[in-house]
Amino acid sequence: VQLQASGGGVVQAGGSLRLSCAASGSIFSANDMGWYRQAPGKQRELVSTITSTGSTNYADSVKGRFTISRDNAKNTVYLQMNSLKPEDTAVYYCNADIVRSVTMPPRGYWGQGTQVTVSS
Repeated sequence: VQLQASGGGVVQAGGSLRLSCAASGSIFSANDMGWYRQAPGKQRELVSTITSTGSTNYADSVKGRFTISRDNAKNTVYLQMNSLKPEDTAVYYCNADIVRSVTMPPRGYWGQGTQVTVSS
């Protein structure tokens, strides 16, 4: 199973970016999917998660600005980021809890990370 993240880049404060993360490989189903970020010198932190039925969770710092969504048919999770701030600058990682078959327990997978840089 591989998670391929894309959509990062450089944007001015107040701008928007949309991240995508597609899971591929031997996948029976995907449970929770989400996004985390890690800024230089800081620990990785949760940004947002979404369950397979669409329930969402957000860090307080991004509520009202970021929106997570997913396409279950494509095993893909998205993060729409609006009103970006310099403090949102980080490497963003996607995560997915994947079930590979009915006989295997779910396991967490990480994407490779995509850089988001917000200039002031």
